[in-house]
Amino acid sequence: MIYGGHFDPEGKENKIKELDIEMKKPNFWDDKRKAEEIIGEYNSLNSILKKTKELKEEIDFTLESLKENDSEITILAEEEIKNYQKSLEKLEIEVLLNGEYDRNDAVLEIHSGAGGTEACDWANMLYRMYSKWILKKGYKEDIVDRQPGLEAGIKSMTVIVSGINAYGYLKNEKGIHRLVRISPFDSNKRRHTSFASISVTPVIDSEVNIEINPNDLKIDVFHSSGAGGQSVNTTDSAVRITHKPSGIVVTCQNERSQVQNKEKAMQILKSKLYEIEQQNKIAELKELKGKIDDINFGSQIRSYVMHPYSLVKDHRTNEEDTNVNKVLDGDIDRFINASLRRNRK
Repeated sequence: MIYGGHFDPEGKENKIKELDIEMKKPNFWDDKRKAEEIIGEYNSLNSILKKTKELKEEIDFTLESLKENDSEITILAEEEIKNYQKSLEKLEIEVLLNGEYDRNDAVLEIHSGAGGTEACDWANMLYRMYSKWILKKGYKEDIVDRQPGLEAGIKSMTVIVSGINAYGYLKNEKGIHRLVRISPFDSNKRRHTSFASISVTPVIDSEVNIEINPNDLKIDVFHSSGAGGQSVNTTDSAVRITHKPSGIVVTCQNERSQVQNKEKAMQILKSKLYEIEQQNKIAELKELKGKIDDINFGSQIRSYVMHPYSLVKDHRTNEEDTNVNKVLDGDIDRFINASLRRNRK
């Protein structure tokens, strides 16, 4: 069996040899961040190459056994082929996660759009969907900021998603998400359309040195939003940092102290500014974060229709699922994987 394409085992072997030479240099650890990136890439390539070779050997063995023209072996081989297909699809996705920031943690931001209370409820439903997906992946979520809606749901939410390839999986989720349903807030049971936006930014290593002029920052402190009662926050611990030259605004209010909130907000700000520095223009950051101008009709990347029929459709890949509730329970891998395949290099 011949294999190649984006699996490219020969190319990966050559890259592993290059990285191995780098790792043996006496000054390898002089730049700790670069060294850790090299080690991460080395381990990732080795893991993919090992899985690719093992799968190839299994497929070759099955193909060879079919030459015996044994009916029982043929039946067993047909079952194995189904398993190989699943393994190949899973391995393909791992291979496609090869972007510069794909292995990084991700900053996931959700903002309600047109639709008032409906939109705030929809934004909260999206948060629940991603939270369940995060749990299924074995990732960790850290809520940095949450702005509740006036009657229900959320106006906005910022979550740091931690885990290998978190940004790689989530990067194509950026855009406008549209919901069509019978509104639970409408006494006349009319159909409503709501919108919410998702933006995703990679978390950059905190040790990266980003020069920030203190005069470029506007720092506001205010009461953190609380649930009331004993849990309400009575001190000005929430922090909002505005970077005036770029217009970037970062809010953090879920840590215990103002100092911790400021540190977390600065980490997110540095991640965003690092993107600008790397790309030398803000336009590139908008591509990574997701350029979202109008959270309204005609700009959605995915629609979730609950009435008059049941369908989730991604308008970029045409990937569909008729079980909306299953998708909203965090089963979104098929949409994520379809986007990765669509954007393969």
